[in-house]
Amino acid sequence: MSATPFDLDAIRRQFPALDQTVNGKPLVYLDNAATTQKPECVIEAVRTFYRHDNANIHRGVHTLSARATDQYEAARERVRLSLNASATEEIVFVRGTTEAINLVASSFGQTLKAGDEILISALEHHANIVPWHLLRIRIGVVLKVIPVTIEGELDLGALPALITDRTRLIAVNHVSNALGTINPVAQIAAIAKQHGVPILIDGAQGLPHGPVDVQAIDCDFYTLSGHKVFAPSGVGVLYARRPWLDDLPPYQGGGDMIETVSFDTVRYAPPPAKFEAGTPNIEGAIGLNAALDWHAALDWQALKAHEAALLERATESLQGINGVRIIGTAKHKVPVLSFIIEGSHPHDIGTLLDAQGIAVRTGQHCAMPVLQFLGAPQGTVRASFAFYNTLDEVDALVRAVHRARQMLS
Repeated sequence: MSATPFDLDAIRRQFPALDQTVNGKPLVYLDNAATTQKPECVIEAVRTFYRHDNANIHRGVHTLSARATDQYEAARERVRLSLNASATEEIVFVRGTTEAINLVASSFGQTLKAGDEILISALEHHANIVPWHLLRIRIGVVLKVIPVTIEGELDLGALPALITDRTRLIAVNHVSNALGTINPVAQIAAIAKQHGVPILIDGAQGLPHGPVDVQAIDCDFYTLSGHKVFAPSGVGVLYARRPWLDDLPPYQGGGDMIETVSFDTVRYAPPPAKFEAGTPNIEGAIGLNAALDWHAALDWQALKAHEAALLERATESLQGINGVRIIGTAKHKVPVLSFIIEGSHPHDIGTLLDAQGIAVRTGQHCAMPVLQFLGAPQGTVRASFAFYNTLDEVDALVRAVHRARQMLS
């Protein structure tokens, strides 16, 4: 598929939500790490499904059910292509990254016993901390943490010494949602393989900023959330190598994940159905298909250059404001900028920015441990950019921060 030439104005016109005013100001949407806006093709795909093809999948013999099933399974193939997985059987639809990690923690956790070790990093979202903490309570597993530097980068030099003969899984994020740090996941996976340890990657913030190749990374599990990658909410993906899906027990029980049921025995369906109990988010998967098709056609070399320019301009401009401190200065980042204004609460700053039409996220960003370590116990203001943002919007953010600082001083 040939890439569509990068035309920022043309891209923005595909996102109807961007064309509005908030508090009398043109909307500047800088909360993309929380959720991205949706292009018209995604909105239309969901609307068309509801208008013409709405039916349950897999279990119906009528035409609408067959059409819905075909679209749902086409979405699975689209995800496979986007992640370069080896087979559609390795693609499990879930509600999002949080459910995907909980699925692994629940199913993989049944193979663990007290004293087994799960290795995560200090950069993790709560979705990649709390499920393992629950295993610690329930089973007695040991949670070990890869440290982070003051710049917000993983201290990979400390990783090999943390791996022991009781290490059962390494679980790290691809990109930090709070800081934008891009982790060297292929390098981490290589270290894991040297020790015979499987690796799970929280990819919620990865795919939105460019192609992902799970075979090149050489990971065992990879997760993503549709709403982070221009698709609807409530749909996501767990990629897992087929042997894991064959061996692990189901996460939930119900319809569509079985072959036979009696009051004495149950025989499960093969993967991925084994892990997809009940009626799924059919329209979400169809919207995800449309989003990933659209996503794959973009000129990612040009888009990455544009995102880098957004991050550079925002970083340099905000650093020039007295009292502003940027939290997380890793060398390799996606366009996510967390900052504080000394003496001001992030929520107050966010409220003042919203009054000027600037949508940012404030608080702990579900990443309390790393923000506390980096000296931001109250959280930060996070401006997270997508490729549909403009340099003019960066300048609007900077002007709004100047005004907010003056009002709070």
